[in-house]
Amino acid sequence: MDGSLLILVALAGILLLLFLVIVVKLHAFVALLLVSLLVGIAAGMPLTGVLESIIEGMGGTLGFVAIVVGLGAMFGKMLEISGGAERLASTLIKKFGEDKAQWALGITGFIVAIPVFFDVGFIILVPLVYGLARKTGRSLLYYGIPLLAGLAVTHSFIPPTPGPIAVADLVGAELGWVILFGAMAGLPAMILAGPLFGRFIAKRIHVSIPDYMEIDTEKEYDKEMPSFGMITFLILIPLILILSNTLSTVLLEEGNALRSVLVFLGHPIVALIIATLLTFYLLGTRRGYTRQEVQDIATKALEPAGIIILVTGAGGVFKQVLIDSGVGVVLGEMMNNSAMPAIVLAFLIATAVRVAQGSATVAMVTAAGLITPLLELNNVTGPALGLIVISIASGATVLSHVNDSGFWLVNRFFGMDVKDTLKSWTVMETIIGLTGFVVVLTISLFI
Repeated sequence: MDGSLLILVALAGILLLLFLVIVVKLHAFVALLLVSLLVGIAAGMPLTGVLESIIEGMGGTLGFVAIVVGLGAMFGKMLEISGGAERLASTLIKKFGEDKAQWALGITGFIVAIPVFFDVGFIILVPLVYGLARKTGRSLLYYGIPLLAGLAVTHSFIPPTPGPIAVADLVGAELGWVILFGAMAGLPAMILAGPLFGRFIAKRIHVSIPDYMEIDTEKEYDKEMPSFGMITFLILIPLILILSNTLSTVLLEEGNALRSVLVFLGHPIVALIIATLLTFYLLGTRRGYTRQEVQDIATKALEPAGIIILVTGAGGVFKQVLIDSGVGVVLGEMMNNSAMPAIVLAFLIATAVRVAQGSATVAMVTAAGLITPLLELNNVTGPALGLIVISIASGATVLSHVNDSGFWLVNRFFGMDVKDTLKSWTVMETIIGLTGFVVVLTISLFI
């Protein structure tokens, strides 16, 4: 098929995807599969070839993503059930002091969102925000925005959270580089969008605890909360192992015995198996939970993870159909001829999809599927792929508005109207995305 027709097929597919998700309200998993099927047929692929691409795309993506997201969800659920998130927050607030509680909440959110889903982390920790606001008389935004910024940054930028895991797998980036660049972009983003913006916006919008949330916010745990040191150790161990893997491939020669061990232990699957087993023991059986209770907690954790896994798999299908149909090559060549760097294109594509349909996950997997042919065409490898992942994550973070579930979560828990939610939450998300993009774009000039 002619290249220009293939481009039209790709554009029509993207528009159809947005229509199905936004207007028809079709679930993203089904919408991505349906659009992949239609794009393959419209591009002239044999019908059996379309089906083979769908199976290959789903299997190739889920082989890695399903394991990592599943293990990460179990890990996070144990942290949630044990009260580990509250222990982190209360200890940091105590260490920093009440006058610097903003910074404590930002750092807490940053750490907690590594193993715990964004919305779960927020719901667990929002009682601390209520308590501080009630005690000091300040706007909820003074404490809430730093917490949200910390959670949002890690949720978007740092594996093993599902978004960056999915994009890294789709573009072929090493997780070690993604973690490193995610932290480098995420920390300044958290500071600017969290404590600094929180202080600014709290002076302009005073938000009190909504009447329907004026309930007993003290959570009771049937076991004593774990220690701060234990929680920090459990969260950091998989990150340290994964980073050791990446650094060993740079610093040690191939064939070196230590490098082989570090590469094995630092593979994301092995690192998360180790961390999850330690969590089952240290936060589970050692603290009085029966093996059956630990098993039930782990099973419950897979319910929300399943949706993310399937949507990510469908994103892999979309990417595979684009490649196998030849659309990807034409798209890659067109983007290559635009003279715009891949890192900028990745950000712009993710931003466009994010604004149009709201879901950061759909924006990420769609942008990754579209940009991959360009990366392969230009033989982009190593650290540069890690930068592309964070660029896509940044684009998928900006301009959250009324079509994003996170917008309404914050709107309800803080009792704000739509206008004030746009002024606070939407601006915070945009600061995070733009800061992340500027940092990785700057780093890309030296790599």
